Amino acid sequence: MKFPIIIHKDPDSDYGVTVPDVLGCFSAGETVEEALDNVQEALALHFEALVADGEPLPQGHPIDAHLNNPDYAGGVWAVVDFDVTPYLGKSVRFNATLPEHLLQRIDDYVKNHPEQKSRSGFLASAALRVLSGA
Repeated sequence: MKFPIIIHKDPDSDYGVTVPDVLGCFSAGETVEEALDNVQEALALHFEALVADGEPLPQGHPIDAHLNNPDYAGGVWAVVDFDVTPYLGKSVRFNATLPEHLLQRIDDYVKNHPEQKSRSGFLASAALRVLSGA
């Protein structure tokens, strides 16, 4: 799932990253690259805590939803892709029937987009996009 982030830097400080859609989730780093790497870890820890507490998982919103917030003025916007599937519960095998040509198109897409990892990963990602209203 894609989450907008805001990168900011005050004089004599590290780069800070805030995830507006995940209340209280932030990271930092000496470089922009380090701060972006650290935001993945911050999201993972935050999602683990939400699951442990039985709280609903946040959804990412478009950057435009946050542009008028004065807390983010002067920062640089970016988007991080965070895999939420490990936090959705254990995998359950089920039987599905799809038209042959649609299944072939899915398999071709997965083959050319290794970030999808598998047919199941593709279907889960597509379902999450639809369910989150993206």
